[in-house]
Amino acid sequence: MDNRPIGVFDSGSGGLSAVKELRQILPGESIVYFGDTGRVPYGSRSRETILKYAQQDIAFLSRFDVKMIIAACGTVSAVFTQDYIKRITVPFTGVVVPASIAACKATRSGRIGVIGTSSTIRYGAYDSVIHALHPDYSVISNACPLFVPLVENGYIDPDNPVTLLVAQDYLRPFLHGAVDTLILGCTHYPLLAATIRKVLGDTVTLIDSGAETARYARSLLTEKGLLSDEGHRAENRFYVSDCADLFVENACMFLGQPFSDPVEKIDIDSISV
Repeated sequence: MDNRPIGVFDSGSGGLSAVKELRQILPGESIVYFGDTGRVPYGSRSRETILKYAQQDIAFLSRFDVKMIIAACGTVSAVFTQDYIKRITVPFTGVVVPASIAACKATRSGRIGVIGTSSTIRYGAYDSVIHALHPDYSVISNACPLFVPLVENGYIDPDNPVTLLVAQDYLRPFLHGAVDTLILGCTHYPLLAATIRKVLGDTVTLIDSGAETARYARSLLTEKGLLSDEGHRAENRFYVSDCADLFVENACMFLGQPFSDPVEKIDIDSISV
């Protein structure tokens, strides 16, 4: 048993979709969350910049003696290589492997779609994992760069004409039975699930990368004997690199409930790696 906290980071608020699931399935686990709201989005950045940001995020979380680190960010998960992962001294997971495993289990036809940020799609991480698991499966991927700012600004109503128009354009490659399973390859995207279903219909199974990552983390902690003691009282801490008030507004949206935890702004650029 291990009562140290789990560290979770994302480029903004999207990783809270993983935190929401972690709270439900592991209520006794403490969480330290860092949202890099001052540098969101990561998806339009170069590989070198994304790696720099991710290493700073991990270095910050490591100050809290975390027992596991979760990159609840599709972009970081897509560009992080095994060389970088090996440098992390505690168990680590991104969102790509858990979501890919779940999609391979869910598909009936072997035709899987992936949506994500520009960087996530460009580096083809989901394609690589899926094909490693099932070489005969086909993968159709499409970047949806406007989805993150739409979510961050509260444009999540499935009847919102702006959001619906953008979704119809982005999701066109997945229509007419092209896929039967779609990975929401960014933890912001589950908030647009109703809009996505409105465009694709109910025959396409949506894979929530944040939720699948939380379940994967539970399995990993269980396997390594790192779960908190039964009855342990969870203590959660939240940090951001920009406006805390806006983060609180978004947190209510992502968690689906009032958010009263304190949020502290930190200078992430001062963190050396």
